[in-house]
Amino acid sequence: MCGGTVLARGNVWGGPVLARATVKYSRPRLATFWKYARVELSPPTPGEIPVAVESFKGLVASFKAGSYKQITVKDSMRNALVAAEVLMWFYIGEVIGRGSLIGYNV
Repeated sequence: MCGGTVLARGNVWGGPVLARATVKYSRPRLATFWKYARVELSPPTPGEIPVAVESFKGLVASFKAGSYKQITVKDSMRNALVAAEVLMWFYIGEVIGRGSLIGYNV
């Protein structure tokens, strides 16, 4: 046998072993992903919308009262990072919607 035949035979017989190892490695990680994805990626229910509106009203009232002056630097940086993440997801969605990095044809 030449070296190429042995190498090809190892790849053919090694395929199922590699596939089983991949499934064994991925199964618990995918289960964890789906557990969190069902909660975090689901749309809001009709019962959650009034709660969100009241929460937003409370946020506006606290901003008018000046309670934002009492926020720690750590919390303000965390809020800035969340705002940047939301902005970046918006831009990524725009690029996907347009189908290119170049802007709209005006």
